[in-house]
Amino acid sequence: MSTQPTVGIIPTFTIHDRLRKAREAAGLDQVQLADIIGMSRTSVSNYETGVMAKPRKIVVNAWALATGVPVQWLETGVAPVPGDDGAPAPPAGAGGG
Repeated sequence: MSTQPTVGIIPTFTIHDRLRKAREAAGLDQVQLADIIGMSRTSVSNYETGVMAKPRKIVVNAWALATGVPVQWLETGVAPVPGDDGAPAPPAGAGGG
């Protein structure tokens, strides 16, 4: 018997998965989201299933606004740190104003 902890399956979510999860978490169906962001339900479905290879930045931004999910999470799967505006950190020892 091994004493090594068993590592479970760690799912990898694509941007398409995250788009769907954001819509579902916002309590919207595909028709409702399509109406909010000004596209067809078919386009929403195509983005969520990966038929549309990579969503354009304007689509990701609109999706984020409509669902209340951070753009950074939709694009990367990494949640932003509270207070992090995405700007580069100042060099060490630099005074902050």
